[in-house]
Amino acid sequence: MLNKVLENVSTIAIGGHIRPDGDCVGSCVGLGQYIRENYSDKTVDIYLKDIPESFHFLNGTETILESVDNEEKIYDLFISLDCGDTDRLEYSKPLFVKAKHTFCVDHHISNIGFAEVNHIVPEASSTSELVYGLLDEEKISKNVAEALYLGIVHDTGVFQYSCAGPETFRVAAKLLEKGIDAPKIIEETFYAKSYAQNLVMGRALMESILFLNGTGIASFIRKDVMEFYGVGPKDLEGIVSQLRVTEGVEVAVFMYELRQNEFKVSLRSKEKVDVSRIAQYFGGGGHKKAAGFTMTGTPFDVLNNLSKQIEEQMEKLEKTQEQ
Repeated sequence: MLNKVLENVSTIAIGGHIRPDGDCVGSCVGLGQYIRENYSDKTVDIYLKDIPESFHFLNGTETILESVDNEEKIYDLFISLDCGDTDRLEYSKPLFVKAKHTFCVDHHISNIGFAEVNHIVPEASSTSELVYGLLDEEKISKNVAEALYLGIVHDTGVFQYSCAGPETFRVAAKLLEKGIDAPKIIEETFYAKSYAQNLVMGRALMESILFLNGTGIASFIRKDVMEFYGVGPKDLEGIVSQLRVTEGVEVAVFMYELRQNEFKVSLRSKEKVDVSRIAQYFGGGGHKKAAGFTMTGTPFDVLNNLSKQIEEQMEKLEKTQEQ
């Protein structure tokens, strides 16, 4: 598919979603490097903003463009990766709209296929795994393998989430054969936390509350608290996943304030609740067990609205099981 998509194009833009996570960065940088290494007749620009510092070891991150110098620039092809809709492309959206051709690779179930050509597989562990499937395995370099492996590691929680199926492990094994240092990638990009990150996570856990008779857990961080600890959104990764492992909990909710009483809400579930449906209801998206959206109101307004949706799903499931 990639060869066909790249036919007759010279200039290519690659863009991912706002506040890029490991899968977004890994898939964008991995594909960008692969094209640069194997298609010398094409030029590639990668558009991502504010990637985590720990990801900067990836070859190719030094070329990432965090702003659009010329919004009138028209690329032959814009490739959207790990992005459920054009709005989440944020600052690079005008380039997508103006591009002569567009291609989307994604694994979000909420993605309805907004590009000219779409490769959307909700069952896949990650967009990085899907990108791997588009490439010639023999032409994948160590640099490309590092980026794709990082992406898979982050979206599977180091292979512990149910989205990591047999194919995920086969792809990971092939990437390991390229000579990458997997333990180092996992330790330094997934587990390693700064002192400030540990402090803010500790506060979020300490101030968490149980709801819906202990089947839900929630916590939030206000903007002034983030400023006090000197952390930003990218430093809050992992908090909602840590909340999720609480015994007896089915759904975890973590919110952080973007501006006064406007919250980015992250949802994680175990088995019973499809949080992608809840996120879509509130204008967001994601996966069955990991999703998110933005909502205005106090944290308790948000939680009250969420509780109704979670409770509805739980009640429907109970009725189905009784029948």
